[in-house]
Order: sequence, then C-alpha cells, then structure tokens
Amino acid sequence: MHCIRSSPLSIRLFRRVRFCLVTVREESTKCLSDSLEITQDESQEHGVAQKLKLPRRKVCQQVLDHFDRQYTAELGSLWMSARLVLLNPDCWQYGVMLNRFTDVCELRTRLCELGYSSLFPQSDGVHPRHGSRGSPECFVQRAPVRLPAPRHERGHLKRYFLLNVASLLPVLALGVTEGESVLDMCSAPGGKAIAILQTTCPGFLHCNEVDTHRCDWLSKTLESYVPAAVMETVRVTNEDGRDFAHTHRGQYDKVLVDAPCSNDRSWLFTPSDHQGELWLKERRKLPELQAQLLRSALAAVRPGGAVVYSTCTLSQAENHAVVEAVLATCPWVEPEDLQEELANQVSEHFIFAPPLAPPGLLVIPERLGYTWGPMFLSRLRRTR
Repeated sequence: MHCIRSSPLSIRLFRRVRFCLVTVREESTKCLSDSLEITQDESQEHGVAQKLKLPRRKVCQQVLDHFDRQYTAELGSLWMSARLVLLNPDCWQYGVMLNRFTDVCELRTRLCELGYSSLFPQSDGVHPRHGSRGSPECFVQRAPVRLPAPRHERGHLKRYFLLNVASLLPVLALGVTEGESVLDMCSAPGGKAIAILQTTCPGFLHCNEVDTHRCDWLSKTLESYVPAAVMETVRVTNEDGRDFAHTHRGQYDKVLVDAPCSNDRSWLFTPSDHQGELWLKERRKLPELQAQLLRSALAAVRPGGAVVYSTCTLSQAENHAVVEAVLATCPWVEPEDLQEELANQVSEHFIFAPPLAPPGLLVIPERLGYTWGPMFLSRLRRTR
C-alpha cells in the first residue's frame, strides 16, 4: 500500500500490519466438523474453520490515549462503540471472497450450510460477462468466525481470500468495466487488485507498490489467485506513486489510491511505547503524502475518468481533509456522492458515519455483527 520511497524506519512505520487475532467458538468448530465430515488433512483443502489459539496482544496506551482525544472530538459517541470493537480482536469478522478462477461450487454450498450469507446476493455464482460490471462473490457471517488462510499448492490457485469486507467498497465505487485501463497505485498486499479481477475483466490492470519487499509479496499474491492467461493483462511495478503524474499522465480510465495511513486496527497494538511515539509523530506527515498521491492519481487518469481515494483510518485529517485540500487546488475535479449508489445498497451490513462535505463514506466498526472497518472512500471525477 506504500507509494513513496522512504527510509527503512518510515517503511516500518507505514507498513499496514494485518492482525489475525480471532477466537472461533467451540460450537462453531463442532458445527463445521460435523457438517463437513472430513479428515484433518482435508481441512486445509476445504477451508474448515478452526479455533485459533493466539496470544492476546497488548494495547499501546499512548496510541489509545491519542485516539481517545481525537476521535471523541470528531465522532462523539460513535467513537465509544468503535473503540470497544477495535480493542477486542476476538469479535472481528472476516469475509470470504471466492476466487472465480477456481471451482468453488462445493465451497459455496458448504459456506451456506455453515450460516454464511452472500454480501452481494445478486452476484451468487455469476461470473462477470462480456461488457459487464459485477460484484465479487463474498460471503459473511455475523459471528466472529474465521476460516484458516488457504495454503499455497504448486500448480493450483487458491479458492478464497479472507478480508475485512469493508475493503471491497472502494473497488465497488471504482466501478471498473471490461476493457478499461486501471491503476492500483498502492496495491500491496493485493486484496483490492484481486477483487477488481473478480468483478470484471479489465483490459489492463497496473498494480504498483513502492516498497520492494511488499512488491514481491504483491506479485506472489496475484500469482496465487490469478491464472497465467489473465496475468498477461496485469503489470506489477515498483515505483513511487507520486511520479505517475509525470510518467503516466492521462493513461488510465480508473485509478485506485488505497493510501498509506494510520491503520487504526494495527496501531492500537503497537508493540512498544517507543514505537507508538514514532508512529504518532509520523502520523502528522501522512496527510501531505496522501494529498500528493491523490493529485498524482488525478493527473494519471484520463479526462472523464474516475479516481477513488481510500484509507483504513477514522481520522478526518487523513480522509475528508485530504480530499478537501486536493479539490481546492484542482478545479477540474468534481467529487461524486456515493450515498445512493453504494451506501444505501449495503446498509444492511455496514454502519456509516454521518456524511460530511466533501462527499465521502466512512465505515465505522460499531458492534457485534457490524465490526467491518474502519474504511473511508471518496470518488473524484476528472472533468477535463
């Protein structure tokens, strides 16, 4: 997700760590075992949920105190409910995005038997067709149940991808259609790029990542989910996202900027007070970087094209304020309201903060069964 070349320290600070702390209830495990009737060796192949016995992580008090001050002022009572969710990884939900490039019929049936439901019912079993724009086939469960991460098998693509399903909203807002040229500017670890390929068949998908290690991770992720024939339309690069304004000006129909941000879920569990201090200092520098990346994306998209800006933080300084600052310097760009088009369509699954100007959506983890987020997204249109 990083799009600047920086020191090793900055890379560590900006790195978005995905924590996999979740406790699966004993009865859920028993239900999975009984209903599937498979052996232990087969459990990885079929994606059987298992109870994860991981050590509980310690909360960084400095980061929590900082969040309490900022988010109480910005979100009011919404922060208290979000706070309870973010501090309790055991209640986090995990979605299951199926890989349309594999045979998932049996897996789909079993997920339904286990109480999962489709996040986008209209997409059940339907692959994107010629000229179409669809939704990824993703299943969700109200309970905090997590399937094991699919293992890599040489010669076989992975059948599903685990994710916080709020991360699919920027992909839906981007609205890629068949044949379009798309840039995923801050692409690692690759979940949104995979989601784009689950929705339609772009003519060209450019996945960029500035950090060398993460770029290698991105390439391996794509190879694990995307067949070789489709990979011919995908390019992975290791460039500074801010340079695209000059090197790729006006070349893309759609651009996604999933910007480096102060990832609220991971920052709360910073391993030490010293590390927390460093991250909070770096946090003040992020809005400038984010605005630079967004301006670069708006220059890289063709006139009439769209850019979606997204983060996984609740911070107004990194969300609405960044969009507002860019709009003030780019009179040829217009924000688009996603409330009717997107938010109203998925309100059954997500809790959105009250809208602010300029238009944007903010998903807030709110309570058990609605723990998705944080996720902010805003769509901008280049008019000339």
